[in-house]
Amino acid sequence: MSADLAMAEPPLGVRSTRSLFGHPIGLTVLVATEIWERFAYYGMRALLILYMTQQLLLAGHVESLVFFAPLKATFESMYGPLSVQATASQIYGLYTALVYFTPLIGGLIADRYLGQRRAVMLGAILMAAGEFMLFAAEPLFLPALLLIIAGNGFFKPNISTQIGNLYAPNDSRRDRAFSVFYVGINIGAAVSPLVCGTIGEVYGWNWGFLVAGIGMVAGLVIFTLSSKMLPPDSRKLAESRPVKNTPGASDTSAILTLITVAFFVIFFWAAFEQKGNVFPLWVRDYTDRSFFGLFDLKTTWFQSGNAMMIIIFTPFVVRIWSKLEAAGKEPTTIAKMIIGLGLASLSYLVLALAALTTGDGDGHGKASWLWCLAYLFPLTIGELCLSPIGLSLFSKVSPAKMVSMMMGVWFTASFFGNYLVGAIGTLWEKMPKSEFWLIVAALAGAACLGLALLYRPLQRVVHARTN
Repeated sequence: MSADLAMAEPPLGVRSTRSLFGHPIGLTVLVATEIWERFAYYGMRALLILYMTQQLLLAGHVESLVFFAPLKATFESMYGPLSVQATASQIYGLYTALVYFTPLIGGLIADRYLGQRRAVMLGAILMAAGEFMLFAAEPLFLPALLLIIAGNGFFKPNISTQIGNLYAPNDSRRDRAFSVFYVGINIGAAVSPLVCGTIGEVYGWNWGFLVAGIGMVAGLVIFTLSSKMLPPDSRKLAESRPVKNTPGASDTSAILTLITVAFFVIFFWAAFEQKGNVFPLWVRDYTDRSFFGLFDLKTTWFQSGNAMMIIIFTPFVVRIWSKLEAAGKEPTTIAKMIIGLGLASLSYLVLALAALTTGDGDGHGKASWLWCLAYLFPLTIGELCLSPIGLSLFSKVSPAKMVSMMMGVWFTASFFGNYLVGAIGTLWEKMPKSEFWLIVAALAGAACLGLALLYRPLQRVVHARTN
C-alpha cells in the first residue's frame, strides 16, 4: 500500500486520526463489534433448526408457545398441512427473511432521525435482550425472535454504512476495508457454532442461546467505549461532500441499477442460505460424520465450515484481484457478482452428485462428510465474489443522503431470498434429495444468466458513478 494512502486524511468529523495497518483505527473497532454480533447471531442460528425439530415443536413443548397457533395456521393456509420439519423450515425462513427486511426500515430511521451510532447501540441492546429471552423462557420463543429481528434492523445497515464513512469517496482502500470487515463477520460466524453449538448440543439448547447473548453484550461494550474512533453520521458527511452529477449516472439511475442488482442477489441468498436450513438435516440424517473412525463430528460444527473458508481464502481472493488489476484484467464489480452466482449453482450440483452416489437418501448408504467440504468450497468462493463486493458497491453508488436506506435495500434482497429458503425447504421431505439440490442449483444458475444478460447497462451506470 502506498504511503499517501496510508496517511490520507480522514473524512471531515472523524475525531481520531490514528491508523492501523494503513486503515483508520475505526475500522478495527467496527470489525471487533461485528465479530461479536455475528458470534451472537450465528451461534443462535446454528442451533435454531435442530432446536425446533428435536425439542421446541414436539408435543410437550409446542403447546406453550406464544403466537404459535395463529402462525402455523397462516403457514398451512398457504401450503397445506405441515410436518414438524416443514413447519421448522417455514419459521426459519420467515425469521431469517425478516432479519434482512428490517434493515431497510432501520436504515431509513437512522438516516432521518437516529444517526448510525445510536441505531447500532439500540440494535445491539434489542438483540441481546432477545438472546437472553431464548435462554430464560421457552414459551416466548417467537417474541424473542421478534426482538432479534428488530435489533438487527437497526444494527446491520448502520454498521456497514460506517465502514464506508471512514473513507473519502474515491479512496481505493474502501473495497479492501469491506473485505477485512467481511473476514471479521466470518470470524464470529466460524467460532460461534463451535462454541454455542457444542454447548447447546451437549448441555441444553438454552445454554447455547445464553452464550450467544453474552457475545452480543461484548460487542455493545466495545462499540460504546470506542465512539471517539468512529466516523460521523452520514448526514454530516453528506453536507461536507460535493454531490456528483455525472451525465447518465443521476441518483435515479443509480437507485434503479442497485435495485436491479439486488433483485438477482435474491436468488443467490435463496440458494446460499439453505446451508442453515435443510443442509443441517442433510448432515444429520444423510452424512457419515465419522472422522476417520476416531470420533463423530457434531452436526452444528458444519455451520462453521463456510466461515472458516472465508477466513482462509479471502487473502487469496484479494491477491488474485490485485494481480488481475495490475495486469488490467480485473473483473468489474458486476462481473464478480455473476461469477458468485455461478459458483453458488455449482455448489448445489455437488450436493446433487453426493445424493446420487449414495442411493439418493434411500437407505443404501450415507455420503462422506468430505462431500460437505466439496459443497462449501465453491459456495464460499461465490460468496466472496458477491457479498463483500455488493456491500462496497452499495456504499459507493448510493446517493450520499440515502446510504443507510440503500444499504437496507441490499439487505432486503436477503429478506426475499430467505423467505424463499423456507418455502423451498417445505419440499425437502417430498422428493429425492438429488432433485431437491438440483432445484436449488437451477435457481442460482438462472439468476446468473439473467444478471449476465443485463451486464452492459448496469456496469455503465456503476462506472459513471465511481469514476
